[in-house]
Amino acid sequence: MTACDPELWSIVTLTLRVTLVALVIASVLGIPLGVWLGLARFPGKRLFVALVYTGMSLPPVVVGLLVYMLLSRSGPLAFLEWLFTPQAMIVAQTVIALPLIAGLVMGAVAAVPGDLVGQIRSLGATPWQVRWAVLREARVGVLFALLVAFGRIVSEVGAAYMVGGNIQGHTRVLSTAIMMETGKGDFALALALGGWLMVLALSVNLAAMRLQGRSL
Repeated sequence: MTACDPELWSIVTLTLRVTLVALVIASVLGIPLGVWLGLARFPGKRLFVALVYTGMSLPPVVVGLLVYMLLSRSGPLAFLEWLFTPQAMIVAQTVIALPLIAGLVMGAVAAVPGDLVGQIRSLGATPWQVRWAVLREARVGVLFALLVAFGRIVSEVGAAYMVGGNIQGHTRVLSTAIMMETGKGDFALALALGGWLMVLALSVNLAAMRLQGRSL
């Protein structure tokens, strides 16, 4: 498998597509949840926070098992026919990334000085305006949350293999391809694929650092 091999580019492209789609979905859900948990005061908040923290450390194979059970023929979502498809991998990676983003954003929002929040409210800002202002103040923490989530799911193996099946030309991504080649004893190819995985992670981090520099 060389740099010009169509199979390699298929694996890299699918890896990016699955990871980025999952990251976008998790961000759309997780960022507002994190902001809300970071600012809100309500009975039972500790339980919600505990659930988020538990989700942050949830083993990927457990996520894979749960998604597999939901999408299997006897599962409640069997009608979608997503098992062993990229859609199933996106679902699993979204479940992994969501609590990470929500928890880290919650921490970043909670670190915003309370005096600043009070000043914004005293100026007559609506709740949505307060949340938006606090989110802008915590933007570096939000960016960090996205980077952590990306790094977690782009290299994830267990859940991706369980619900995707590592089918050549269909659900094979870099992480599962590395696992397969290592199992076959082709360590040179496994290392080459690992290099591509590192390139993807480095590229995203450099882009995020550039964006962060513009926003500060």
